[in-house]
Order: sequence, then C-alpha cells, then structure tokens
Amino acid sequence: MKNTRTFLKLCFFTFSLIFISCRTPTKINGGVVSAMPYASEVGVKILEKGGNAFDAMVATNFALAVVYPVAGNITGGGFFVYRNADGSSGTLDYREQAPEKAHKDLYLDEAGNVIQDKSTVGGLAVGVPGTVAGTLEIHQKLGTMPMHELIQPAIYLAENGYAVTEKQARSFNTYREQFIEVNGADTFYAHEFKAGDILKNPPLAKVLREIATNGIEGFNSGWVAEAMVSGVQKSGGILTQKDLVNYKPKWRDPLTFYYKDLKVISMGLPSSGGICLNQMMKMIEPYDIQGMGHNSQKSIQLMIEAERRSYADRSEFLGDPDFVKVPLNILLDSVYISSKMNNFDWNRATPSSEIKPGESYFFESDETTHFSILDDQGNAVSVTTTLNGAFGSKVFIDELGVFMNNEMDDFSSKPGVPNMFGLIGNLANAIEPKKRMLSSMTPTIIEKKGELFLILGSPGGSTIITSVFQTILNVYEHKLSIQQSVDASRFHHQWLPDSITFEPNKFDPKLLHNLNDIGYNSEEKKSKIIGKVDAILVDDDGIITLGADYRGDDTAKAY
Repeated sequence: MKNTRTFLKLCFFTFSLIFISCRTPTKINGGVVSAMPYASEVGVKILEKGGNAFDAMVATNFALAVVYPVAGNITGGGFFVYRNADGSSGTLDYREQAPEKAHKDLYLDEAGNVIQDKSTVGGLAVGVPGTVAGTLEIHQKLGTMPMHELIQPAIYLAENGYAVTEKQARSFNTYREQFIEVNGADTFYAHEFKAGDILKNPPLAKVLREIATNGIEGFNSGWVAEAMVSGVQKSGGILTQKDLVNYKPKWRDPLTFYYKDLKVISMGLPSSGGICLNQMMKMIEPYDIQGMGHNSQKSIQLMIEAERRSYADRSEFLGDPDFVKVPLNILLDSVYISSKMNNFDWNRATPSSEIKPGESYFFESDETTHFSILDDQGNAVSVTTTLNGAFGSKVFIDELGVFMNNEMDDFSSKPGVPNMFGLIGNLANAIEPKKRMLSSMTPTIIEKKGELFLILGSPGGSTIITSVFQTILNVYEHKLSIQQSVDASRFHHQWLPDSITFEPNKFDPKLLHNLNDIGYNSEEKKSKIIGKVDAILVDDDGIITLGADYRGDDTAKAY
C-alpha cells in the first residue's frame, strides 16, 4: 500500500509538471531553460515563490544532480556568469582542480608515452570537485531564500524518483557494461533501463540532506567525504579529504568585449570560452556576414577560418592563470586578432598546418550541462557545469549515489597529445597540484545597447564555443527567433584535425562539395550532437522568449 501511494503521488507530481510546463503565460516575466523538464520546473517554482535568479540557480543545479546524472552533479565543477538588473556583472570559477598528489607525468609510462584510458576511466581520472562549494558560495553572496527550501525539491526527486526518458534509458544502457566493469555487478546502474522507469536514489537524498544541514562541511568532511575518498582510492585514485577541505571557488572578473552594438560578458580563464569567443567574433566583425546569408557557403567559410585560428591559440597559450602567465594583452589585442586573418582567401581553405603543425583526432561527448535563468527583476544567470565525459570517470560511489568526474583529462597529459575531445594542449595546461584544467565551457550573457539581450551556453566538449558563437550570430545577424537560433544546424572546426564536422543530414550535399573543391575537408560525422544550447532572449521591445535545444530532453519553462 505504501508503494502504491508513493507511485500515485509521483504520477500526480509528474502530471502536474507536464501540465504546468505546457502552459504559456500571457506575460512572461522570466524563466529557466535546462537539460531536463524536472529541473526547469524546480527552478521556476522557486522564482514563483519570490526567489531570485540565484536562488533558482541553486535549486536547478541540485535538481539536475538527481535527474540528469550523465552531467548534472555535486561531484564535478563549473562556471557561473551573472548580470544583475542594475547592469553589474561577475563570474565564479568553481572548476575542479588537480589533487595535491598529482604531477605532470601522472598518465605517462616509463617510456614517456600516455597510458590509454588512465585520464578518462577510473579513480586516477578524478579531479577535486568544486560544484558544492561553488553553489553554496553563490547562495551565500547572492541568494535570498533558505538553503533547505532550495535543496528540498532535489531531495524529493531523489527519494520519490523521476521518470526516465527514452534518451536517458538509451544513455544508461550504452554505458552499462562500463559501469559494471568499473564498479562491479551490484552497482546502482548495473541493470537495464527503459523509458518510463521510476528511478529513485535514496543515498543521494541522504547526501543532499547532509549538505542542507551542514553546508560545505556536509560534503567535504564526515561520512560523505570518507565514502567519496575511499571509493576513489579503491578505483586507483589519489583524491584525499585534505584536497576536499582545501578546495575554494574563486570570483573572477568576466571576460568582456564588444561586437558592433553588443557587449558580451563571458567566462575568462581557466575557461577558454570567453577568449576564443572574443577572437572569433572580432575576426568576422569587419565582414558583412548578415548579407552572406544564414549557413551559406561564404558565411560558413568565414566562421570556419575564425574558429580554426582561435583554437590554434587555445592549444598553445591557454591554462590556469594562477599558474601560468597567459599573454592576454596580445591574444585579445585588436591588431593581433585582425592580423590572424591576413592569409584568409575566399578561393582556398587555409590549411591548419600553415597556422601550426600537429596531429589530432575528434571525439564528441555529452559531458556537460548548461542552464539559463532570468527572474522578474531582470537578474540573469548563465551556468555550465560538468563531470567531463558522460558519467565522468564511471566511478560510482554507491553509498552516496553519485558518479565522480574525469576532469583530469582536460589537462594536457603530454604536450602535443590530444585529450578525449581531440584538443591539443601545451605546457600551459600541464598537470600541477591544485591547478585547474583548461575548459571549453562558455556560459555567456549579452547586452544590446546597454540592455539585457541574450543568456546562453551549451554542453558539447570542444564544440561548446562554436555552438555559442553560431547561436549568437543566428540571433543577432540573421534575425532568427531564439528557438530557430537554438535549433539551427551547426558545424564545427577546432584547428586540428583539419576537417569540418557537420551535423548529419542537415546541410545541402552541394554545399559540402563546393567547400571540398576549394580545399576544405568537409565531413558529416555521426556525432551524437554538436552542442545543446539553452537560451533566453529579451528583444528590443522587452519581450522575453525562451529556446530549449531539441537535441536533448531540454525544456524551457516560463512564468
């Protein structure tokens, strides 16, 4: 009888969620766009209760940790960009960092070669998590509601369960054998899933209660920390409780720049997103990309050449600014950026070998999650958070109900050797104790003529930056609606490998043929996605519209 009552209660909760999410408010005051309908609804409920965008961020983040375990987390890290209603802005870096016992040769054998999978699967791939510390820091500085009210919806979902989507079931089942290989046959995700299954996670609910009661000490100390450290070390890792206690998030200045009448507010280092976005947008600014037409051969060619040049700089110069001196005064200088396009020729592709030599390969993973929030006061939040690869290191701590990240792969294991996303790094991104690994996450907020205009970001590994880049241009230059801009077909170039990746079956074969004729290696690789952009637009008349990417279970919920 008790199980029946619980099931009926959950069904009512789910039906209410679907019904409420389908309503379109007559006047939109704001909203939440995230990877899952449950999480978007949780965030909007907080806004409706009178919470601000930062309260909604906290609630949405914890809800995603429950209902989106492929990337939502309390054991990963991320970046937070905000703009207050008065125009002030800031960013919080709660990116993971290397454990104290880490060193630059951590993943090399005696001959100096990279050991396959060591930085991606198992305990040695785990970086020191920053999500809980970052989320609590945001709440302390900017939130208004009590923490227990913000975390309670996530606890409810963990205890009572949520309905697994078709895409989730497919994802769980795809990685099932790897879960068993890493954690054993009795691990939580060892069985097969189907759409509609009710997934409950009581251990995670217990952890969330501990955090609600004891704050950061409920995560980095006591039984939670002991179970986490023990599980990671049993899987070959070097994480310690001292690492957890010593971790601190960092408030950093935003990376801001202008593109025509837009002011772009994005994330600076150790995210490469803002710097690359700055370079790419300034490289194309002198050209009439609007006149070229949306996804025309010329507009694609121009964007590809900007992408290729920026990613080359990324590989050579970028890393944690607390550890390496990054020449930002040069990389962001208008003369330098302009000069990078001096050898651009409409009649031929610029070979990546002419920009910088190297070898690489491409791999795509749905490793991050992004959400955008706007409240009725005009406060805007853009957050991207990650476990890195799908389900992180695949290390699952059954006592806690969580996957651990595999963020250490975002370091350069060896200069010139690509990581799981095909991105090459140099000494600037080499492994050092307490250092934060370079990231592609690009949470971004944009003003137009001094007013809030656009909130956006995306998951997608190395494709994050180009997905955000193209979406901004879709809205601003090509005048597409926010939903059209988010849904528009995308392409990607990251310098190496020297090929363009197009979303399959989305582009005219003649276009690809024409690009190949002038030296471009155009491929429609069967990658799962190129980004999943979630965005909010405020147009010139103050009308708010929301766009959730169709490529996932992403959901926009307005109020």
